[in-house]
Amino acid sequence: MKIKKPKLLVVLGPTAVGKSVVGIDIAKRLGGEIINADSLQVYKHLNIGTAKPNSQELNKVKHHLIDVVEPDQEFNAGIFRSHAASIIKDLHDSKKNMILVGGTYLYVKALLSGLIEGLPASQEIRENIKKLKSIFGLQYVYDRLCLLDPEAASKIHPNDYVRTERALEVNYLTGQKMSELQAVHSFQNQDYEYLKIGISLDREMLKERINLRVDQMIEQGLVEEVRQLRDLGYRNNLKPMQSIGYKEINQFLDGDIDLGTAVELIKRDTKRFAKRQMTWLRKDSEIKWFEKDKDLDQVLDKAGEFFEG
Repeated sequence: MKIKKPKLLVVLGPTAVGKSVVGIDIAKRLGGEIINADSLQVYKHLNIGTAKPNSQELNKVKHHLIDVVEPDQEFNAGIFRSHAASIIKDLHDSKKNMILVGGTYLYVKALLSGLIEGLPASQEIRENIKKLKSIFGLQYVYDRLCLLDPEAASKIHPNDYVRTERALEVNYLTGQKMSELQAVHSFQNQDYEYLKIGISLDREMLKERINLRVDQMIEQGLVEEVRQLRDLGYRNNLKPMQSIGYKEINQFLDGDIDLGTAVELIKRDTKRFAKRQMTWLRKDSEIKWFEKDKDLDQVLDKAGEFFEG
């Protein structure tokens, strides 16, 4: 007898497009629960700057993987995959419909395709590794890999910088050894049956939504939120404190820029990030695209058909 795989409806799209609202509408209509796949909404205390669902939205539909770690705790694609897999098992056993919602494409790919297959390049991590190479030399970088993942290092020549960099990158992104991930996922079948739905919006309309969202974040108290995070002892160099919105407000609070400049930088960088997100998403041929505000009924129909099977 063939065992049915858990079904996941995956809602994707650029930041500020309205994924959360679509996810909630689907979950309400079909009696489902939402699994968060946003890499910043997992952190406690980061509410306004992450556009985290508010209390009313959380009361409408049960959400998972929101507010699960402190800002100074490690969280990465590997940890997300582990947590999400456990939640999916429980919801599947309870015969609940599951909607995976989030803007962190890496997390979605890691869950659906495995950590190795789902890991795109991280320019930030690669730049940091290159800095180490330029300062301390190639041998230092290779020795670093030997320390973190000796098995992977044993299969790479000390002068092969490209493969050394990739193995370190995988380790930093997932918190796990590349050698272990390859062993686990090399012959693994897909764990889930899924449907990817993409939410799109006219480019100029999306820019307007981003501008409006940033202004609303300031009105809602983003500056005070960052100030409170600092008062709690969370340093500026923490990963979530260096994300878009928090980084610029930290610069303002440090006196490096004025508030107007901080707001404009947040808007600019958010638009650039949205553009990069769409570049990644458009390459994924599995995504079925729908336009925000126009195609909601079609999305709901498609979701219903998927779950009813």
